[in-house]
Amino acid sequence: MPRAARAARAPHPRPLRTRARIAGLTATAALLVPLLAACGSDDESDGDRKGGQGGESAGPASSGKLTVLAAASLTDVFKTVKTAYEDAHPGVELTFSFAGSQELAAQVRQGAPADAIVTADTKTMDGLRAETGTPSVIAKNRLVIATREGNPDDVKTLKDLADPKLKVVLAAEEVPVGRYSRQVLDAQQVDVKPVSEEPNVRAVLSKVELGEADAGIVYKTDADTKPDKVDAIAIPDAQNAVAQYPAAVLKESGDSPSAQAFVEWLSSPPAQKILRDAGFQKP
Repeated sequence: MPRAARAARAPHPRPLRTRARIAGLTATAALLVPLLAACGSDDESDGDRKGGQGGESAGPASSGKLTVLAAASLTDVFKTVKTAYEDAHPGVELTFSFAGSQELAAQVRQGAPADAIVTADTKTMDGLRAETGTPSVIAKNRLVIATREGNPDDVKTLKDLADPKLKVVLAAEEVPVGRYSRQVLDAQQVDVKPVSEEPNVRAVLSKVELGEADAGIVYKTDADTKPDKVDAIAIPDAQNAVAQYPAAVLKESGDSPSAQAFVEWLSSPPAQKILRDAGFQKP
């Protein structure tokens, strides 16, 4: 065969090098794809952690429904707490069950489904150590003498409550406010024979408000909720008792992280402002 014909039939070397380069680029791209995907995943996770706005992490989010057992004296202020907390934690729904602290403790021991508890004294909370996490005091309170509107019996001091003509109502002794009441009366050597003993502070307030009693001992914050129905007679600090309100997560909670988030929030500046505005004292 002529040399020219053999040259024409011989394969050209350039396509081999081109195919090699293409194969190399393809292999390199195959290696880069998972690396790029991984980088994208890291960026996305970082964005998720920062809320996609470049801000700092807000921490674990609460979610779902929470049931909180709360002392009766928190009835009004916790309405505001509910609104504030749910606004700040979308997706969370708070349900409160109010009663005397001793009733709440009984419910916990009987296995009532709940996530957290707030009592009006540390003694009741201490009795629930096996059922709760570590409690923290979120507020304090003081006692006042509640009288009928206008104070027609001219009650001025604790000693006035010993007048046998006066119908005085107290909370039962096992109720925190009932125990505090007897504590301050005993310290002043005042002998009061109540016409009734009520299961919680709101029941005492109601008796006075409705005129079924002339006077009773309640928390200052409770009397403040009925300014046009009862008069509040201050008890000097030296003769008064300080009520402490501890809050804790229940070990049987169905959502302990969310319950813990709520309990911790009660000590936050927004929650503390709500409590101060309602007349509660700093922890």
